[in-house]
Amino acid sequence: MPPPTDKRDRKPHKKVCNFCAEKVHLIDYKEVSRLRRFVSERGKILPRRVTGTCARHQRRLAVALKRARHVALLPYTADQR
Repeated sequence: MPPPTDKRDRKPHKKVCNFCAEKVHLIDYKEVSRLRRFVSERGKILPRRVTGTCARHQRRLAVALKRARHVALLPYTADQR
């Protein structure tokens, strides 16, 4: 059987949760460098289908991001230019 050439025929490979792979138990809101990877340029939280995080870690990530925003470690929105 020839390899699929059409985009619709390919199966997307499953993304692995970064937090599960690294065996992270606690997502700390003070680790801004780690949290920035899960925020878009506009300051929005990226969805699971984009980042590949599992449901449990996506919920914990959202709480950590909101805490970091609340204590002004992360901006709520992008810079207005």
